[in-house]
Amino acid sequence: MVAYVSAPGTPNWLRPMAAALPPMILLALLCVGVLRTHAQEISADLIAVEQRAPGRKNMLPGELRAFQQVDVYARTNGFVQEVMVDRGSVVQAGQILARMSAPDLIARRLEAEARIPAAEAQRAEAEARLAAAQSTFSRLQEAAKTPGVVAENDVILAGKAVDSTRAQSEAMAKAVDAMRASVEAIRALEEFLLVKAPFAGVVTERMAHPGALAGPEGAGGAPLFHLRETHRLRLVAAVPEAMLRSVRTGAKLSFTVASHPGQHFTGTVARPAYAVDPQTRTMPVELDVANASRQLAPGMYAEVEWPVARDGNSLFVPPSAVKSTTQSTFVVRVANGKAEWVPVKRGALDGDMLEVMGNLSPGDMVLKRATDEVRPGTPVKAR
Repeated sequence: MVAYVSAPGTPNWLRPMAAALPPMILLALLCVGVLRTHAQEISADLIAVEQRAPGRKNMLPGELRAFQQVDVYARTNGFVQEVMVDRGSVVQAGQILARMSAPDLIARRLEAEARIPAAEAQRAEAEARLAAAQSTFSRLQEAAKTPGVVAENDVILAGKAVDSTRAQSEAMAKAVDAMRASVEAIRALEEFLLVKAPFAGVVTERMAHPGALAGPEGAGGAPLFHLRETHRLRLVAAVPEAMLRSVRTGAKLSFTVASHPGQHFTGTVARPAYAVDPQTRTMPVELDVANASRQLAPGMYAEVEWPVARDGNSLFVPPSAVKSTTQSTFVVRVANGKAEWVPVKRGALDGDMLEVMGNLSPGDMVLKRATDEVRPGTPVKAR
């Protein structure tokens, strides 16, 4: 029986078998072991896990609306006589948009004015009678001081006559004042024949034409104009419920519109609704937008860069450092020169870094480009 002596450098796990194996088989096993040992030693690019506050922003849909908008109606019944503006006209507050005519209103005013002189004459006559009655009463009172000259009943009757004529005079004075007030009220209605802009803005639609019958809303009248304030706008964004903590009144946010590609505009958070729509689970938030150049228009669709607020800091690695398989998503951390798989969850992209959540610490070294070929326990040295 032939005895075989193990060669120097034979691994410990192979020594018990060495005495019983032929030399060729033993040599083959040694070669396989050496090759396997060298295959597990790799060099790779490593990168440290970063910790910082997330600075990502979400793009939220929004709609631009006029800061103020109104349908302009006639304030009294009449016919459109003249139209001073048209669609697209820029108007100032108080500017005349249209002029109306109302012949029956003018006739009522003239009739009321004609009754005033007669009422004035009646009031003057009543005042004269009052003066005469007061004079008679005074003389009778003086005469009554001499006994037997004037009957006491005559003095009483004269006093009653003064009270009666005074009441008539006061009634006529009130009637005249009422007539004058009626005339002023009709004149005020005539002022309504001038249709004026309630605020500065742009006429976005004109429905008024000369000769058309117009009247107040609710009285069968149709609007004459649509007026919108456009030198400032409201940008209404629908903020998801999960992002409500990021709403900060006074914050300035950037947004874009399709009509001006590549150009960014700014709005200021002004009016949160403080109520979530149960259908969409979003809260409308209004931003004030200055629009002196009128580059923007009501009705435009906008995309708002909305910041995401979160407590504390987050961990970030390059997206290539995260590997996903059918079983798990992980990063390859190198600790004490050995590789280990650390399960993580993907967060949001922040620039060229990816937010991750898992059993990691700031400063941990991970493979810059993760691969499932680097098995746990593999020796790794930095390249």
